[in-house]
Amino acid sequence: MAVAELRLLGVTKSYGEKKVLEDIHLVLPSGSFTALVGPSGCGKTTLLRVMAGFLAPDEGKVLLDGEDITFKLPEERQMGFMFQHYALFPHMTVFDNVAFGLRMRKLPHLEVRRRVEEVLSMVGLEGLAKRKPHQLSGGQQQRVALARALVLRPHVLLLDEPLSALDRKIREEMQEELRRLQKATGITAIMVTHDQEEALSVADHLLVMADGRVRQEGNPWEVYRRPKDPMVASFLGAANFFKGVLHRREGRWWVQGDALTFPLEREDPRFREHMILRFMIRPEDLRVEKEPSPGPGMVKVPSRLRDKILLGPTAFLLFEVADEIWRVLTLSPEAAGFFPGDEAYLCFQPSQVLWYLPPEGDGIP
Repeated sequence: MAVAELRLLGVTKSYGEKKVLEDIHLVLPSGSFTALVGPSGCGKTTLLRVMAGFLAPDEGKVLLDGEDITFKLPEERQMGFMFQHYALFPHMTVFDNVAFGLRMRKLPHLEVRRRVEEVLSMVGLEGLAKRKPHQLSGGQQQRVALARALVLRPHVLLLDEPLSALDRKIREEMQEELRRLQKATGITAIMVTHDQEEALSVADHLLVMADGRVRQEGNPWEVYRRPKDPMVASFLGAANFFKGVLHRREGRWWVQGDALTFPLEREDPRFREHMILRFMIRPEDLRVEKEPSPGPGMVKVPSRLRDKILLGPTAFLLFEVADEIWRVLTLSPEAAGFFPGDEAYLCFQPSQVLWYLPPEGDGIP
């Protein structure tokens, strides 16, 4: 299956007075699996539809392996598109649904059969070719829609929230299946999803959008662990935020918060005495101790447990720290020994804290 690099240069799109996409510049490498995430209304589905050719940008270009396809029709782009609701023909069999695009291109009968059988085997639907969509489970219908897109051997596969209609267990199975198929075929894939965990688990390239712009892109691990701003940090999973004042002493910058003091590991030439910064630490980076144990460089924050939330194998512990609530993610057996009202110390290394310069905001709760 052919693969291709997709490039967007200064893509802008408006609906009336509302600018939905603003000066988008992207390079999606050949063979990559990109997940596109962001809050509702951020422009991610519009961006996907511009890539597919269902919408034309007001400004900018869309290039496929260097060729300008900005104003080409969808069927001229060598792209496969998988819709959120599958859009299967209810009166057709699985075989005929998958074969539809090939027949429209007037391929020989034997070639159609060979390619349909090949792709049905690829997506695990052998033996179901004669069934109608209403005779299939949601996961099987999703596989038919995927097969219909792949059978055309597109250079790029575009997926618009393809797993949102499935229940959790089937969705998790299909996440693994999508990743396996993308790796097996090497196709360049771009998936819009509202599920942050899905994006982090499936993709090898992540785009976070807000207000029609790309706020951050890169390796999912790096984006999650090193978010560039509070919006990205809070959107991709749980995050604890607190404010602190900078003070310079002993040749280092120190942070003074309502309930803690610690030195910063990294510095910035823009730091100033008494500057107020916003800080973030992930719940999984906090350790809970009922009695503070010695540990070089460890920050220990006094707190009181307000509540705990069981998540199955893990649990959230919600602690009161000054006037804020800090969340700690821990294994559920470890959380079992804590009860509301318990006093404890939240411990972390200064290197695990990220800081953000003013201005504050970005919709952080």
